[in-house]
This record gives sequence, C-alpha cells and structure tokens, in this order.
Amino acid sequence: MKIAIQGERGSFSHEAALQMVPSCTVVPCARSAEVFASVLRKRAQAAVIPIENTLAGPVTEHFDLLLEHPLFIQREHRLRIRHNLIAAPGTKLADVRRVLSHPVALDQCRNFFREHLDIQQVPFYDTAGSVKHVTEHSERDAAGIASKQAAIEYHAKILKAGIEDDPKNFTRFFLITPQQRWAADANKTSIVFSVPDEPGALFKSLAVFALRDISLSKIESRPVKGLPWHYVFYVDLKCGQTAASENALRHLREICPMVKILGIYKAGQ
Repeated sequence: MKIAIQGERGSFSHEAALQMVPSCTVVPCARSAEVFASVLRKRAQAAVIPIENTLAGPVTEHFDLLLEHPLFIQREHRLRIRHNLIAAPGTKLADVRRVLSHPVALDQCRNFFREHLDIQQVPFYDTAGSVKHVTEHSERDAAGIASKQAAIEYHAKILKAGIEDDPKNFTRFFLITPQQRWAADANKTSIVFSVPDEPGALFKSLAVFALRDISLSKIESRPVKGLPWHYVFYVDLKCGQTAASENALRHLREICPMVKILGIYKAGQ
C-alpha cells in the first residue's frame, strides 16, 4: 500500500506510517494539501496525518482539510515523540550555531534553547528535512531536530538525545482513506458539525449526547472560511457505532445545518 505523508523519509509521520502499516511504501509530500491530493488523485491509497500533539495542541490545517475533502479516518495511532539534535558526521555540539527544524518541534524544545542562548532557531519545513539539509550541504555549524530514524536515514550523528521539554510528548496520527469504512471493534467516533445562529444552539447540540450517556473526549472549534465569526465544531465521542450513537447523530442532524462523520475507529493506545 502506498501511503502519503507530509515531510521526508525519517519524519515522525513516516515513523507513524510504518507502525500503522508496516509493509507500506511511503510517498513524501511537501505540503499537507499535497498529501490529501495524492490520495484523491490515486497516487496513494491512504495518508497518515498528525492531528494533535500533547504539547503543541491541534494541527488545525488538518482539521480544515478533513472537513473540505471526502477522506475518512480508519485508524488512530499515538506516537511517543523523542526529539534529537542531529548533525553531519564530524560536527560537535560546540560547533553548532544554528538549529533547523519544523516550528512545532522547535517550540517543544524551549529548555534546550534556554540553556544554549548562542544557538539560533531556524524554522524549516520538516523535521527530517532539516537533517537531510544539513547533511547534504555538510553544514558544520548547523544541526536539525528530528527523530532517531532521521539520523539513520541520512547517515547523520545524534549530538544530544531526548531534548524535548516534556517526556510525555505524544502525537495522535490518523490513517485516512477515501473509503467510508467503520471498524467493527470501534470505540471512538469523530464528527464535525455547524450550529444555527440562535441562543443555546451549541448547548442543544451537545445535549443529544448527554441525554444518551455518551462521553466526549474532545471538542474543538474552527472558523468557517468566507463567513467571519461563524464556526464549526469538531467532537470526539467515546463510543463506536451503537444504537445510542446512531440515535444521537440522527437527533443532531435534525437541529444542525451540517453534520459530517469523519470516522468511526479504534482509539489508539
């Protein structure tokens, strides 16, 4: 199976893809929109996307793209994120004056930069891509922040391991496909909906779940493009496809202008 990811080989998305589908062939993409387009244009059968990090929060662009495109969540995976300072062979920590990485990764390593005030943070398009760049250009005053796999992939050297601020640093990834298949052992449902512009609309929409003893594990609002001060709500339900959830969603559709099921799947461990 070909799986599209955002970033280079050796990125955390690459690692998540291999853990979710061990025999897959990874198709690297430069941008998130390209990841979705690769699946929709059948250059890949599926995609693996990060959706939320325990330190940095949600990946809002991916929420927007899930609403915009007919792709659905098939599986969830939680990956422990370990950031490493990685450089070209022969580079020493004392030589490093610039560190390249994705802005989210840089933000998760604030303590390292507080301890090394002489090192400049340089935003880069991808974690693994930063390692690829400093090794291919043999930049002896630069390093990247990325996974251990990136160091292996680009024959680089780990100067300092585990530089993330919090050891409980996890990212949720989704495996998404064009098929609207719901897992038989599902225990989680992700939906997005809009509410009418009237008092108590959000309260009434959430009440359809409370009335049926369905717990929510997440609610996230996002602005609607082209409609200033209008929002949609992303909600994770702690249940699969049950009689109670089907009745709740039927009720929700009666009171909300738009309801979309993004996926019914097994929660990640």
